[in-house]
Amino acid sequence: MGEFVEGFEELSDVTNGVAIFGSSKIAPTERYYRLAEEIARTLVRAGYAVITGAGPGIMEAANKGATLAKGESIGLNIDIPIQQAPNRYVKRLINFRFFFSRRVMFVKYSKAFVVMPGGFGTFDELFELVTLIQTRKIDAIPVILVGRDFWQGLLTWLQEEVWERRRFLEPEDMARFTICETPREVVETIKRFYGRRRARPPRRRRRAGRGARK
Repeated sequence: MGEFVEGFEELSDVTNGVAIFGSSKIAPTERYYRLAEEIARTLVRAGYAVITGAGPGIMEAANKGATLAKGESIGLNIDIPIQQAPNRYVKRLINFRFFFSRRVMFVKYSKAFVVMPGGFGTFDELFELVTLIQTRKIDAIPVILVGRDFWQGLLTWLQEEVWERRRFLEPEDMARFTICETPREVVETIKRFYGRRRARPPRRRRRAGRGARK
């Protein structure tokens, strides 16, 4: 309960957050580290706050990009036996003992998920998010996969085996993912998503029938 209270209080002013996920094992010399840093810079320049898991690798790169661009650089750190230490570019840090309370903060305060190459933790975050969207526990938000060379094999398998052959998914489930290659594509995908939402006509309210409460 204390983790929920602290998280809600600390992040209550975050209205335009974007979560960036990815492997903690990616080194600063690798292409995806540099790409994550530039994505974060571009998001900040477009008016978004950057939220990560506070660790090394992709998380460090994203926090670094946000900090150097003088934007909001938020880290939601998890206490685990591997001893993950928060990276030095996090400017607003919250520590969690429990994954589930940490996950709530990611979902509640993010307007988009940017998912870069990673392992079990990254896949867990990705698939829990799309499950919440699929089951309408949360409103749909952009789910952006960065790097076709990494993600295309998974999407092909989901398309051919899980959807077309097994019928375990619906057609709209496959449409929840967008692959991007550049920081500009990431920002444009987010803006386009919310632009379409604003363009939708408001729902007409049902007129109360006889006997309905006024």
